[in-house]
Amino acid sequence: MIAKIGKGSNMYGAILYNQQKVDKENGAVLLLNKIPDTVDGKYSVAYFNKCFEPYLSANIKTEKKVRHISLNPDPADKVNDEQFTEMAQEYMERMGYGNQPYIVFKHTDIDRTHIHIVSTCVGIDGKKIPDDYDHPRSMAICRDLEQKYNLQKATEQEQKQANKVFKPVNHKNGDTKSQIASVVRHLPKYYSFSTMGSYNALLSLFNITAEEVKGERNGQTVNGLVYFALDKNGNKASNSFKASLFGKDAGVTQLQKHFEQSNEKMKTNPTKSVLKNIVELAKHTTSNEREFKKQLTEQGINTVVRRNNEGRIYGVTFIDHQSRSVWNASQLDRNLSANVFNDWWNNGNKPELKTQNIPVSKANEIENVPKKDLFEFLSNEHSSNSDLGLLSLLPDAQGEDYEEEQFANRMKKKPYLRPKR
Repeated sequence: MIAKIGKGSNMYGAILYNQQKVDKENGAVLLLNKIPDTVDGKYSVAYFNKCFEPYLSANIKTEKKVRHISLNPDPADKVNDEQFTEMAQEYMERMGYGNQPYIVFKHTDIDRTHIHIVSTCVGIDGKKIPDDYDHPRSMAICRDLEQKYNLQKATEQEQKQANKVFKPVNHKNGDTKSQIASVVRHLPKYYSFSTMGSYNALLSLFNITAEEVKGERNGQTVNGLVYFALDKNGNKASNSFKASLFGKDAGVTQLQKHFEQSNEKMKTNPTKSVLKNIVELAKHTTSNEREFKKQLTEQGINTVVRRNNEGRIYGVTFIDHQSRSVWNASQLDRNLSANVFNDWWNNGNKPELKTQNIPVSKANEIENVPKKDLFEFLSNEHSSNSDLGLLSLLPDAQGEDYEEEQFANRMKKKPYLRPKR
């Protein structure tokens, strides 16, 4: 089991992220600690947020007062609600949060059921709970819980997969073909993307681009695909490589099938409305392109912006590493078109806030969301995982695997890789 501890300043965002799962029937509240029940048993973001206010206001010196923790068993583990609740209670007690208010949410939107815990590190007396050694303590607790509940040992899983990684292409290394192959052969197995543009947006994070080519064979038009390595500025830095060199999954025919399958899958993907709200709120709480991208990368979301030679924005794509899906901005909402971002970032016309499925109606509750660390969660990896590569390949992986999560967090820490402008 892997525990991830997110530290931030935005309680509202952490609660909203989890409550939206519950509202869409992709989650449930398993436990409330030091938080009173409501009369009708129904909860809202506003109610939960109010319960934490006395603790948050008791200490104005501590910047990151929010703790957003996830406990992630192996996909092969079968854990029931009672066990999840017991594990959460033991984990929080041993971490020093037993007397703190906290909420335990169960997430069921992926094959691997897991839990998130939202709490605060500030006591009602205003004193901050020490967290200097929280990661080593957290790791020790997870090992004990694995033994107690007969769970898969995460350390063995990590060691087994440590040598199966692929990462951005470095054309200066000289083995460009094999570097590209290690990426394009596997990306469709892990990510949903429905157009060539969104595929190229994802490839750009690995310093790769793909181009369609057309020709004739025996009097018939033939479509093909070639790949290039990119330099740090997004310019082509290698000769072209035919897709056939990398197997059928890298070619036009299989990619078209993947586009169609992804399109159907993404129509009902609950990530869409959550991601739309996150993007809308990022627009509301940032003042320029750099801040906007930074805020989203802190949440495991890369933003790829395409510009023409005159600098006009003609495309914006969001890559959500948590759900492993790639979305053109207009797919999320027509009010998130490239023109909207062009008017904002090039012409200074900032768009108005528009959100969907937010379970509170008072605008001032959103107005008061801090600009920094909006929706900050799951941003810190255990130190023992830091030596793993960007993405480990699990041929039989189901749901969201641990190495995928490590990839998302490594992407947050890397400088953003811009495509060619």
